[in-house]
Amino acid sequence: MKIIVVDYGLGNLYNLANAFQCCGQTVQLTRSVEALLEADALILPGVGAFGDGMARLKEWGLDKAIQSFAATQGTIMGICLGMQLLMDWSEEFGFHEGLGLIKGGVKHLKNIESFDKEAKVPHVGWNDIQIREKTHLLEGLTNRDMYFVHSYCAVTDDQSETLATVSYGGAELTAIIGKGNIYGCQFHPEKSSQNGIQILRNFINMVVEVADG
Repeated sequence: MKIIVVDYGLGNLYNLANAFQCCGQTVQLTRSVEALLEADALILPGVGAFGDGMARLKEWGLDKAIQSFAATQGTIMGICLGMQLLMDWSEEFGFHEGLGLIKGGVKHLKNIESFDKEAKVPHVGWNDIQIREKTHLLEGLTNRDMYFVHSYCAVTDDQSETLATVSYGGAELTAIIGKGNIYGCQFHPEKSSQNGIQILRNFINMVVEVADG
């Protein structure tokens, strides 16, 4: 089975690769378009600004490759910025178009309805997620405490595609999104101890199921 971590120059890819290694799964770090299109699954990580992320994906033709991969029903998981890039657009430092794989946009936390404007931004640290829609991605967790670092939040047009939320600043923020074989986690599984490892293990099992037909 071939799982690729998309290397577009943003994020600590080696921590993520080590986390997969803990699950007994080797991943390949690459920005090769040809390799991406031959994968069983893609991981789109990332930290930093939305516009910078999209610019780097476009620079190496990775945006079109990821969209083509998704069109073949390939399994994808975005993490942190990588999750946000799956959306249609972001308002971070101006308007930017995203990959358009899940309908909706990315807003600053203080522009989220009901968010306490006095709450500290960014949202940093451990926080429990609340499951809204059943998903194999969250099976077998001992608890739901995950590690977050973000100032922006995805807002899905279809609320059924928000699979889990996290309470912060008096608002319910998106923690996990999902549509078909496309998923995204706002938190960092690779920094979320055994809970994060379990999510990655669940993801691997889901990829195996898809590959086996």
